[in-house]
Amino acid sequence: MELANIEKLVEKYLNAETSLQEETTLKNYFTEGNVAPHLQEYESMFNYFTIAKDETFTKTLKLEPKKSKKRNFKWLSVAASVVLLLSVFVGKQQYDKNQQRKEAQRIYAQVSKGLELLSKNLKKGELAVATLYTYENTVNKILK
Repeated sequence: MELANIEKLVEKYLNAETSLQEETTLKNYFTEGNVAPHLQEYESMFNYFTIAKDETFTKTLKLEPKKSKKRNFKWLSVAASVVLLLSVFVGKQQYDKNQQRKEAQRIYAQVSKGLELLSKNLKKGELAVATLYTYENTVNKILK
């Protein structure tokens, strides 16, 4: 086999562009034992492919039905749905409590403002009554 042709086939093989016939040619070249020194790195690879082709799997496999996984996925989806509904329910309750708290704070602020205005007006009235008492006491002193 011509060495230049083998080098081209190796290049094509590495680029995954070879046909089955060309790969058979490469396999024959590298398994003969007459390999050029600069191509010896590929010799072990092609020898491995030849040996691995004859290997067979002798261990027996235990095939068990996989129904439990489907059932687990079914229960998993049910559990996820329950958790989702529970979180929505709890979240709604927390949202309602928060809204009630905000409403109570708003009402408290309005009542506080109203009582403050009432207190100011009562103080004005108290000052007016105090002025009247002073006036009445002064009049009483003069009349006596």
